[in-house]
Amino acid sequence: MPILAAIVASAPLHAATPSGPASMAEHQRQCAGKDGWSDPAPPVRIFANVYDVGSCGITVLLITGAKGHILIDGATAQAVPAIIANIERLGVRPRDVKYLLSTHEHVDHAGGLHALQQRTGASLIASAAARPMLESGTPARDDPQHGGLDAFTGARVGRIVRDGEAVTLGSLRLTAHLTPGHSPGGTSWSWTACAGKNCRRIVYADSLSAVSADGYRFADHPAYVARLRTTIAKVAALRCDLLITPHPSASALYDRLAGTVPLIDSKACARYAAAARSNLDKRLAREAATVKRR
Repeated sequence: MPILAAIVASAPLHAATPSGPASMAEHQRQCAGKDGWSDPAPPVRIFANVYDVGSCGITVLLITGAKGHILIDGATAQAVPAIIANIERLGVRPRDVKYLLSTHEHVDHAGGLHALQQRTGASLIASAAARPMLESGTPARDDPQHGGLDAFTGARVGRIVRDGEAVTLGSLRLTAHLTPGHSPGGTSWSWTACAGKNCRRIVYADSLSAVSADGYRFADHPAYVARLRTTIAKVAALRCDLLITPHPSASALYDRLAGTVPLIDSKACARYAAAARSNLDKRLAREAATVKRR
């Protein structure tokens, strides 16, 4: 079944005539030289019923289903008009988005959740650790990036999800994996998507990078480093045919969609985790070297 016909079959059309997902050539033209959090990008199909409707620099996933749709992440508030336009371009009515999910509670991924909740009426599902920040719009005091990120308008969390718990909507079934480290409330998501009989295990793995506000030293917070290492090991162990990340560049998503590197890679999660582990070790080594020079 053609892509657009498949979407139309599972969701009523908006009044405007939908044109379907963009080609990667169109996406590349629109995002050439741009990777900003709010730079508008056309929607692209990743696999089966999974689409990126976000900006040039931030992933926002739309997963379509016959009983309604799920949106993961919200980019920035400034990106929301383009996100809504992308959803409508795919032939989906915003009000048919039933659930909003989150990877982590930073402005570049959660800043648009309030506006998306207002436009869709969807219920926001998040971890208990992420809830206070998602609702207040302010990073937690134990977040390494506290003080270095802008606040955002909070969104109301309607349901708390636990580690290993499933979110279901009709035939859609996504599993939450609590992965704190990049932020205290980090959450990764996994599910199976099928294009006909071709089924793939998809992992939307949260950011694993050890970045911080100025003046923060990971070496001074060994318990937090231990949590991040546990998360990295957890992501490495996930069954993973197709890796997607909140920053598309972190997993070379657009290169893979363009066909320059394979889209399907059963070792992608393990490699993503290995790179994060290496970067954390390098960060700690730099901090140690700075202390020695004093």
